[in-house]
Amino acid sequence: MLISVSDERDAANADELESYIGRMRRPVVLELGGLTFMDSIDLHVLLRVHGDGRRRGGSLRLAAVRDVPRAGAGNVLDLHNSAEAAGIATLSPPAHRRRRPR
Repeated sequence: MLISVSDERDAANADELESYIGRMRRPVVLELGGLTFMDSIDLHVLLRVHGDGRRRGGSLRLAAVRDVPRAGAGNVLDLHNSAEAAGIATLSPPAHRRRRPR
């Protein structure tokens, strides 16, 4: 499922984002290219939803991310340059489940 997020995300609408994404049971690609602002509360929401999804066997992939540091949260979240790249990654099994070629 592809969800596009635009405009500003902050503490005032963080619960809405978490509730909407958190109830998804299939792989989710969150396209953030239209996002103009995201505060740390929303970053924590993404980390929480990502962890919850992994525990349930799902996935959350972030696309068109500009301002999430590659160190720290960027090392935990599944970041992609485009929604297309995130979608392709969704079709591939996670690295820890892939079989190595013989």
